Amino acid sequence: MKVIAVLLVSFLAALLLIKVIKGQWDFTLSGCIGMCVMLFFTALGHFLFPKGMAMMIPSFIPFKLELVYLTAIIEIAAGIGLLFPAYRRLTAILLILFFILITPANIYAALHHINLEKATFDGEGPSYLWKRIPEQIFYIGWVWYFGIWSASALEPA
Repeated sequence: MKVIAVLLVSFLAALLLIKVIKGQWDFTLSGCIGMCVMLFFTALGHFLFPKGMAMMIPSFIPFKLELVYLTAIIEIAAGIGLLFPAYRRLTAILLILFFILITPANIYAALHHINLEKATFDGEGPSYLWKRIPEQIFYIGWVWYFGIWSASALEPA
């Protein structure tokens, strides 16, 4: 829930700040700024809790720690990409694919009761998926709306 709070608060802050600066609402840019801030926040978790994040990756996948750092870099790059209209659509498509690709790691972590902050096996377990999967769908919808649909409505025909 912290991550959704970061997304929504940063979206609203950006929306109000842009209104004050430009004198008009810019929902698309505000939505992209909100997702950018959220992605920076989640990337920070990769650097703060790398061992726990690595535990989320199944044992047959090599270079777990490197993969944790790589996904953090991907999140940072995607956040930045959403801020530039020329790259927004492509970034959004790739980010949606990224969200889909990391879902199995969340499922694996839930099934193995991984607590990523403590790097232990005393996490919530499968009940975690009842909030995590809808959350992931929400992020995908957010990126689609602000990065693809809303942005394409602004393009000249």
